[in-house]
Amino acid sequence: MTTRPRLTRIVLRAGALALPALAIAHAAPVVSCFGPLRNRFMPALSGQGRPDHIALTFDDGTDHLSTPHFLRLLDSRKIRATFFLLGSMAVRSPQLAREMSDAGHEIALHGWAHRPLLLRGPRATYDDLARARDTLADITGAPPRLFRPPYGVMTTGTHLACRRLGLTPVLWTAWGEDWRARATPRTVHDTVARDLRGGGTVLLHDSDCTSATGSWRTTLAALPGLLDTCAERGLSIGPLRDHGWQSGAGGR
Repeated sequence: MTTRPRLTRIVLRAGALALPALAIAHAAPVVSCFGPLRNRFMPALSGQGRPDHIALTFDDGTDHLSTPHFLRLLDSRKIRATFFLLGSMAVRSPQLAREMSDAGHEIALHGWAHRPLLLRGPRATYDDLARARDTLADITGAPPRLFRPPYGVMTTGTHLACRRLGLTPVLWTAWGEDWRARATPRTVHDTVARDLRGGGTVLLHDSDCTSATGSWRTTLAALPGLLDTCAERGLSIGPLRDHGWQSGAGGR
C-alpha cells in the first residue's frame, strides 16, 4: 500500500513533469510569429488571397483623434479597409466605430486589451475575446468574423477561443513597423514595399494607443505613397472580405 508521503511525492513529481509539457502545448502556436515561416507554410493565417489584390488592414483603433484622418483619406481614394479594433478603444468612441462600419469598412477584432495572450490562460483569453466580440456586435449590429491577436502572438488557448466564438485568426504578410518612434513616412513605405506581393495582407496602425506617441501621423503620411505603389504594380486594394482569402487557420 502506498503511504501518504510517498503518494504526495509521486503527485508532485508528476506535476513537475506535466507543467513543461503544458507550457509547450500552450506556446506552440507562437512559431507563427515568424513572418517568413508563416508566409511560406501558413498562407491562410498570413492572409494570403488572390494575386491581383492587397488586403489593407489597420490595428489598435478606434481613436477619435487619429482614425477620422484615415477614414477621410481612404474615402477620397474610394478604398475600404479592414480595421482590427480593440474593445477598450471602441467603447470610448462607439459612434465612430458605427460610422466606420456604415461607410463600408470591415470591422474585425483585436481583443479587449492590448496584452500578449502568451501570458494568459485559456479562460482569460476566452473572456477577453468574448467581451470584445460582444461589445463590437452591440456597437455595429454584427459580430466580427476576424481576429488578430495583439503582437501577432497566437497560443493554443487563442485558437480554441476563436473556434468557440466563430472567429478566424489572420495575421499579415507585410507591415510598416510604423509603431516605432524612429519611423518616418519613407521607412514605413519602404518596409511595406519590400514585402509587398500580390495576394498579401498589409498591417498598419490607425492609433498610437500602444505605439510611439504621434506615430499615427507617420503612418498617415506614408499611406498615399503606399496606395500609389500598389496601383503602379497593378494591385487593387480592399478589405479582407474582398481578398479571395480562404480561412484554414481556425474559427470557421
